Amino acid sequence: MKAPLPHASALRGLGRDARLLFLTRSLRLFACGLISVVLVLYLARIGLPAPRIGLLLTMTLAGDAAVSLWITTSADRLGRRRMLILGALLMVLAGAVFGLSRNYRLLLAAAAVGVISPSGKEVGPFASVEQAILAQVVPGRDRTAVFAWYNLAGSVAAAAGALAGGGAVGLLQTLGWPAAESLRAVILVYAALGLLLALLPLRLSGATEPSPRSRSAAEPRRLGLHRSRGVVFTLSSLFALDAFGGGFVVQSIAVYWFHARFGASPATLGAIFFGANILAGASALAAASLARRIGLIRTMVFTHVPSNVLLILVPLMPNLGLATAVLLLRFSISQMDVPTRQSYTMAVVDPDERSAAAGVTGAARAAGAALSPYLAGLLLAVPALFSAPFFLAGGVKIVYDALLYRGFARLRPAQE
Repeated sequence: MKAPLPHASALRGLGRDARLLFLTRSLRLFACGLISVVLVLYLARIGLPAPRIGLLLTMTLAGDAAVSLWITTSADRLGRRRMLILGALLMVLAGAVFGLSRNYRLLLAAAAVGVISPSGKEVGPFASVEQAILAQVVPGRDRTAVFAWYNLAGSVAAAAGALAGGGAVGLLQTLGWPAAESLRAVILVYAALGLLLALLPLRLSGATEPSPRSRSAAEPRRLGLHRSRGVVFTLSSLFALDAFGGGFVVQSIAVYWFHARFGASPATLGAIFFGANILAGASALAAASLARRIGLIRTMVFTHVPSNVLLILVPLMPNLGLATAVLLLRFSISQMDVPTRQSYTMAVVDPDERSAAAGVTGAARAAGAALSPYLAGLLLAVPALFSAPFFLAGGVKIVYDALLYRGFARLRPAQE
């Protein structure tokens, strides 16, 4: 039996700042969904071999980890709004270079310094800073539900972006555009959306910044953390392991796999991942009610394990229809751990550690995911190992589930 969805009353009391964060997340995830459908197809179209594409994706994730770590651990000190603007400008940089240059070294540099999403999911410092703001402006009793709606907004936007990206490429090609140019046009739209996202944080109020009274100046700090340092570092190591597994099948790689295995067109792939992201958003929304019944950690683990089993089953399907069905079934429960993970992290740290805690755990996830796309690119280049990324992803993520439950089942946040 499915858990009932959390009541929408959690949204009714949201102030102007929180609503603006919902808007920025939606636009940002639309951009991420847009580019995830075309990025690897574009790189392959301009002649890059699979190992080089894998290395490029690894550099995007490694660069995101480094940049995000600096921005998020400085946000509470230098200003959260300023850091959101800086992150958006790095989106513009990456999108412009990827769209305008074919020089591989320049692409590597842009991937390392800029912010670009090969997965269709959140990258960069944005979510970490926004989660800290939401935790500050939303009552603790509503935190998980608001995070669930926040993730749903992003998933729906990413789904719309994937559909729009695939559809735009198909439309441009029917109008006579060369394949590479139609894919490039979508990448440049990503850069343009980054410019818009650089303007929106200017409308946030001063209430989004940490209050002076919440800062524990007397406590020794490392990476913006003090009392909760041990918990955050342990969680970070586990989240890095989970992300390492997920990095084998980031959305761009899954798109390429479906295209190469079954000959699916960009428009078809856009429709598939539109449905996948919609289901992912719905699964995140259901997590809040389930967490109230069984707790945050149990919700994270008990929904994540079957999701990873389904991921392993995808490449075992004999045709596009069945592979798509298993993929969609997997996405219908795959994101229930996301709002619960975010809420748990915010609940077990002090208020003036929230940006840093979200940033450190987020950077750990980005760093963990950085190596696996390169390894996946090497595997995709070997016909006998073409489907191995799915098996590795599911297996590693199941190990993470077991370790998380063993280490944190007894450490419950105050609201539980």
